[in-house]
Amino acid sequence: MRRGFFEEHLDVTRRYFLRRSVELGGGAVGVGVSGLVGEPVLAADKAAAAALAALVKDLEYLTAQAAFRTVERGNPLPYKLPPEKLKAAGLTRESWRLEVVADPESNAELQKPLRLADETALTFESLMQLAGKHSVSFLKTMTCNNEDSPLGTGLWEGVPLREVIWKAKPVSNIRRVWFYGYHNEDPKQEFRGSLAIGRVLEDPPGIPPVILCYKLNGDWISGKRGGPVRVVIPESYGFKNIKWLTKVFLTNRFNANDTYARGNNDIDSWMKSVARFISKPRRGQAGQPIPLTGLAQSGINGVSKVQAWLHPKDKPLPKDDPYFQKAPWQDMELLPAPRAFGGGLPDGVIGPGAAVPVHGFDPKTGRPSSWPQAYAMAHWAGLLPAAPAGRYDLRCRAIDNRGVAQPLPRPFRKSGHSNIERVTLIVRD
Repeated sequence: MRRGFFEEHLDVTRRYFLRRSVELGGGAVGVGVSGLVGEPVLAADKAAAAALAALVKDLEYLTAQAAFRTVERGNPLPYKLPPEKLKAAGLTRESWRLEVVADPESNAELQKPLRLADETALTFESLMQLAGKHSVSFLKTMTCNNEDSPLGTGLWEGVPLREVIWKAKPVSNIRRVWFYGYHNEDPKQEFRGSLAIGRVLEDPPGIPPVILCYKLNGDWISGKRGGPVRVVIPESYGFKNIKWLTKVFLTNRFNANDTYARGNNDIDSWMKSVARFISKPRRGQAGQPIPLTGLAQSGINGVSKVQAWLHPKDKPLPKDDPYFQKAPWQDMELLPAPRAFGGGLPDGVIGPGAAVPVHGFDPKTGRPSSWPQAYAMAHWAGLLPAAPAGRYDLRCRAIDNRGVAQPLPRPFRKSGHSNIERVTLIVRD
């Protein structure tokens, strides 16, 4: 990481302590924790500042391709095929082909379908020709709706899917787009996703388009990440972002065909706003503040703040409050956008003069117009006041831009994992 990134977040840490100094009257005071009075906390406590600064210094915004957590399927995994089979399967940039055809079991009409049989299927070279006019990029956190934390955050680049659909000259009777990934020509391994045609042809306000993605963090997307081409949908959970894309059907059928529907999932859910810990302290020292860092996934209604709460294990939880709405939560600090994004991103990919515009960034300054970015994430950091010796449950949560606290307004796991994370902390004398 570059020095500028460290310096920016160290500045945030200093601002945090200055603010705490004002809040606490600039001196030593007792701070309540879950109804207990802790040891005095000095706003200028150098040891606590150094501990928090060290944690913040290690934060990196983008996830390198090789560092993404992976949810994958296939036997064998498509990207692990021998080179000759990889080429035959169309899983190299030179051999990749994409069919865009009408669903044969509906009455959808296309004037110029893109087919392998007559050699009109889209090639990677043709996709790059479209990229010269239409390519876009955006930040997105890839997250699985059944996993408790994100898989990684990337800068995804591609061509809007609608540009390829229009090449097939659709005419009428089209309600949905179905898309398929390569899975060894085995129907049992086939993985599918779908969207309403309206979402593909027109973007919701402020949201990037659905893309045929070929780059991640400024480099060609790897086979493990779904290359040479995959679908990336800004607002959707990972299962709809189909890897190893090979076929697109336009259909007049009203129903979705997503593979995840068979797994008792809400396949149309937009991403939720969620906070998670990065540093998970298991031990603490009585009389010393507790430094915390984490990430906040920005869902459909964004993130306005992150809070943490330390609760003694020997005290009962609030009654009739299953989502801890009335607990004594304490605000943490949402960190600003970094100056350098990390993740192996080459120079010039984000910033003035970038070849491909980054959605939500000012092209003149190269800085985001708002933060956190929708469907991406932000880091957070802060100190919990010192607590007496004992065993505690440490929790964090996100508050969205409407003032609604995680896991609400959609607490049900079918539409995305949004539970309040809990960590056991032991504070010793």
